[in-house]
Order: sequence, then structure tokens, then C-alpha cells
Amino acid sequence: MQIGYARVSTTDQDLTAQRNALLRLGVQDAHIYVDHGMTGANRARPGLREALAAVRSGDTLVVTKLDRLARSLRNAREIADELTSKGVALSLGGNRYDPTDPVGRLLFNVLAMVAEFERDLISMRTREGMAVARAKGRLKGKQPKLSKTQRAELFEVHDRGEYTQTEIAELFSVSRATVYRELQHRREKFLASCEAHIF
Repeated sequence: MQIGYARVSTTDQDLTAQRNALLRLGVQDAHIYVDHGMTGANRARPGLREALAAVRSGDTLVVTKLDRLARSLRNAREIADELTSKGVALSLGGNRYDPTDPVGRLLFNVLAMVAEFERDLISMRTREGMAVARAKGRLKGKQPKLSKTQRAELFEVHDRGEYTQTEIAELFSVSRATVYRELQHRREKFLASCEAHIF
């Protein structure tokens, strides 16, 4: 069986092109797992977790490009090794990755390094752009790390008890300290409201 995986980094990006490409590669729509608004540098993605849980020995995990699967050499190799150990093949845009072939391994590593390099370039350009905006007075103060919606989602994920704080931090692309602060702030607000009702 073919299991498809698609990912976009921001919520305003569209998954249609990747989904259509996966369908053309023979993946059934019901077997496509997605992550919307999740960075490839983050290994703890719900859609990826589901796709990796769905594959069985003899299956093939299909992605349109390696950078949809991972944005770092380390993560790409870890995922590829996990698939190999389960007896699952990996297809990158229709090309099957063979971990036993030295040339295949080399090309895989090169593609993973290019994906990591692109991620680093984007990060560098973002920092430079923010520095220019700050110098022009367009950025005022520190922006909140999480939106109201993200904060509500974080609390919901935490309250379900399925993930550790470290995993939640990876899931939302924030530091563990940020997760701790958000939970602590919610706890303090709750206690304050309880005290207000008592007194």
C-alpha cells in the first residue's frame, strides 16, 4: 500500500498541489496524511506521526519532495532509518530511495542538506528583514509567541495528556520555557479567579 504525506509551513499556504501530485503518483486520497502550518524542522508533527504509524512492512511512504518530509539532514535520516527498520520503502516524487545503494544514499543526503540549507537561508532572511523593519520603526516590541487560537490549541493538547511539554513545544515550534510559561499563566489566572469567588 502507498501512504502519502504532505506538509506546508504556514496556514495560508495550500496543500492542493501536493495532494494532486500524490494522487497522480498512485496514492489514494484516504491514505494521504497532512500537516498544515507546520515547519519541516519540527519532527513532532501530528500528520507525520499518523503517516508513520499507518505504514506497515511492504508499504511505501510517498512524498512529493524530501523537504516536505524533513528540513534537516538529521531528521531526514532518522525518518528514513525508521522506515527501513519497519520494511517500508520511501518514494520521493516517484523516485524510490534505496538505502542499500551507495549512490542512492549520497543523493538522499545531498537532498536533505539542500533542504536544511534552504531552511537556514529562510531563517537568515527573516532575521535580516526583521532587523531592517526594527531599524525603520515598523517592529515595536516583542510579538507574542502564540496567538490566542494557538494558545487555546496548546491548552487543549496539554489537557488531553497525550504529549509531554517537550513534545508540545516541538509541535508548536516554541521553546519548552514558553509552554511552561503559558501553562503557569493559565494556572495563576485560574487560582486568582477561584480566590475572587471565595473572598
